[in-house]
Amino acid sequence: MERLSTATLHRLPPSVKRPSYDRQALKAGVIHIGLGAFHRAHQAPMFDRLAEAGDLRWGVIGASLRSPVVRDALAPQDCLYSLAIDEGSERRISIIGALRDVIVAPEAPQRLIDAIASPDAHLVTVTVTEKGYKLHPSGSLMEDDPDVRADLASLQAPRTLAGTLTAGLKLRKERGLTPLTILSCDNIAANGRKLLASVAQVARAHDQALADWIAADCAFPNTMVDRIVPATTEADIERISTELGLLDRATVRTEPFSQWVIEDRFAGERPDLELAAVQLADDVGPWEEAKLRLLNGAHSAMAYLGGLGGIATVDRFVAKPWGRAFIDLLWDELRPTLQPPPQFDLGVYCATLMQRFGNSALGHRLVQIAMDGSQKIPQRLVPAAIERLERGQSLDAISLTIAAWMRWQQGCTDDGMRFAADDPLASTTSRLLKSASTAAEQVRALLSFSAVFPERLRDNARFQSLLTAHFETLQQIGARATAERLVLERAGASQRRARA
Repeated sequence: MERLSTATLHRLPPSVKRPSYDRQALKAGVIHIGLGAFHRAHQAPMFDRLAEAGDLRWGVIGASLRSPVVRDALAPQDCLYSLAIDEGSERRISIIGALRDVIVAPEAPQRLIDAIASPDAHLVTVTVTEKGYKLHPSGSLMEDDPDVRADLASLQAPRTLAGTLTAGLKLRKERGLTPLTILSCDNIAANGRKLLASVAQVARAHDQALADWIAADCAFPNTMVDRIVPATTEADIERISTELGLLDRATVRTEPFSQWVIEDRFAGERPDLELAAVQLADDVGPWEEAKLRLLNGAHSAMAYLGGLGGIATVDRFVAKPWGRAFIDLLWDELRPTLQPPPQFDLGVYCATLMQRFGNSALGHRLVQIAMDGSQKIPQRLVPAAIERLERGQSLDAISLTIAAWMRWQQGCTDDGMRFAADDPLASTTSRLLKSASTAAEQVRALLSFSAVFPERLRDNARFQSLLTAHFETLQQIGARATAERLVLERAGASQRRARA
């Protein structure tokens, strides 16, 4: 099959939307670091929408800090790719043209530094996942990490996100160019503030004046992003390419829902983001916290309970009466820990989430969500667990989800299938588990892991007792039966309260 490219666009079926603007006239106003499926399904289509509206300042140069895989898929296609929006049996496909070029930083670190220091660039956006920031739970850089150490010593060929941004901003300052706005688009609480702190930490190691300029003149707004983007499979590529009549090795699939909330704080030029349906807010924190706990927290619960119980996808999990009921229990515990803005109705938000979870067309795999749990659990569930413990409130669903994450670290599903936990800290969790024999000892060992659990949780006897009880039950009767039991117990307690 012939490849999707500028030369073959005319061969697409009429139902496929394609760029109507002059791609050659696009300026590279956006440098995006972390060119995975999420960016191609979330931010890039929004910049594409701006180009369609006639503003050609916001073309994207994408960059990978690790692998050439995405570049190798996009380069033969002139950086064009298809975006498929799936809902039930309906599919809408459009060709996204906002991406101009792709840089693989390990191959050409200076090219990425020069791109950040270009006079055309006004925004840097980032999606490198939680582990790509190399942060301790406190928010400081992992200075014991070899890549961080290398960037603290030299910015000649930076290896980390913070080092790359520092090198680009340093060159930009030396050229006398305007400061930049850097937008973290990853699921990290206070993501902009933490990214600024890490960049300033690297900058101080080289030049205090640079660190001061970055802190005073560049902008690192906090943001919240929300769109479910399943990993693309070979079957997806085959099906969508057949619909296009052209081979697209870089296609991405997503849902109709999309949200981007940005703290209204920019340095220099900014696009008309409202035109792209972006929300600007004085404080992103409440939006971010609600999404991290309610959407991402539910995703983690489904990933570990469903993964242990042999359920493959999100929609199949919530199709189980006990699965849907468990997510409702989890939300009952999480909602009181939130302080949403007046216009944010948590009830409507949860109802919308459940509808999105049930979208069978996405096939969002739980094993994909289960990745990097040591980076996600501290963001999604640990803060709520601390709050409920301090208030003396129940946290059965939260603690069962965390216990399921612990059980997942053992690398064995309930039916005996072995697997390797995909996590940057898997070697540590494996070592901790091997050092213990009983369920209580294993829970204590994992609780000692300061990268996941702060001292307030590690030393809390009630929390330890809850985790141990859940961990033992998960081992004895499995994830499905454990979750079902909790659902029935809570339903019975509710009925007794109602009768009283």
